[in-house]
Amino acid sequence: MAVVDLVLPKLGESIMEATILKWHKQPGDKVAMDETVLEIATDKVDSEVPSTAEGVIEEILFNVNDVVPIGTVIARIKTGTEELAGNGRGPVVRSEQELSYQPKATEATPATAHTYQHAGDAASAVASNGSGNRFYSPLVLNIAASEGISLSELEKISGSGNEGRVTKKDILQYVSERKSGRRSTETVVKSTEQVSVVKPAAQEKPLTTYSGNVEIIEMDRMRKLIAEHMVRSKHTSPHVTSFTEADVTNMVMWRERVKKEFEKREGTKITFTPLFIEAIVKCIKKFPLINCSLDGDRIVIKKDINIGMATALPSGNLIVPIIKGADQLNLVGLAKKVNSLAENARNNKLSPDDTQGGTFTLTNVGTFGSLMGTPIINQPQVAILAVGAIKKRPVVIETPQGDSIAIRHMMYLSMSYDHRIIDGSLGATFLTAVAKELENFNEERDF
Repeated sequence: MAVVDLVLPKLGESIMEATILKWHKQPGDKVAMDETVLEIATDKVDSEVPSTAEGVIEEILFNVNDVVPIGTVIARIKTGTEELAGNGRGPVVRSEQELSYQPKATEATPATAHTYQHAGDAASAVASNGSGNRFYSPLVLNIAASEGISLSELEKISGSGNEGRVTKKDILQYVSERKSGRRSTETVVKSTEQVSVVKPAAQEKPLTTYSGNVEIIEMDRMRKLIAEHMVRSKHTSPHVTSFTEADVTNMVMWRERVKKEFEKREGTKITFTPLFIEAIVKCIKKFPLINCSLDGDRIVIKKDINIGMATALPSGNLIVPIIKGADQLNLVGLAKKVNSLAENARNNKLSPDDTQGGTFTLTNVGTFGSLMGTPIINQPQVAILAVGAIKKRPVVIETPQGDSIAIRHMMYLSMSYDHRIIDGSLGATFLTAVAKELENFNEERDF
């Protein structure tokens, strides 16, 4: 007889916590090795957690909608033939109070022990700190650091999670209220057993009324996450957008000529996306500062070139799968990776790692007929490039023999960049370089 701990597995390079969406198994249920036990969600993608042992679910430690740090024990599985056959004792069924229990961070569990340091503080404090033993997830700490919230201020925030834990929603609401001037001073009351927050009586929010014939639709979970991510990006980065246009006639004619042979020989379609990514990668190598992020006052230049491609889901939401090591792939490799990630995104088969580690993002607004757009930066990156619809237009062609007017395939490009690090000269120069790379596409090339 043995009891195996089911631990929330590592879900990606920067994912530190996940929300429990659904338990497929309950205490007393038999479970096979690798059988799905529960579904979880991160701020990027939903996924399933399989069993790491065969046996009977003895207990589950968290409820649906609980936010759990990576590496935390979420359930226990009793293994051994005696238990599978039934030993008369039966599974342990926990009460609601026991289910709300959440293990505290200790030195023995590095996945849940973190350090927080505010830019203005001389010393740092452990997330599970001595004043009340409150646990702060890495996501909450990162938001606090980016918004200039000190540890003492963080301790004053009333948490709605287990044991008064501050959730992502709590800190974002606090930040919003603080910026709007609606956040009043709170008094912290401490005892040896608990930390409680005494707030002034809040005025009831008036019921919103709508005139005319309307329909009210609640945002789904992913749309809420996208909304929070976009707002945070605007608050974090001063956005500047530059525009240019490119004559992509050579590229269009080449694709039209080779697409049937390409699909027959390589077993996948050739779209414009890998051609755009190929040009972007070449230009990033010339201008490496575009491929960076900011850490306080430090510029972190990424040596890996991981290109995110914004992909629309059937629900209308957007997700950004990542092509890792895009500079190491030829055109065929890029085409296969683009098509594979797009297919997995449409069928909800992306793994958490598929959406992590991006260093630059491409979004094709032309897919929906837009000529151009002003995209929002995908944090913590510093730039995002949008390509518009390819349209035939009469343009002036300059030649040594003189100017002429011809019908060409034209496309607008726009790039939003973080003005804290990317100046207009670099942003415009990089964007122009991408346009020139597309214009100089070799129509005689092989694939």
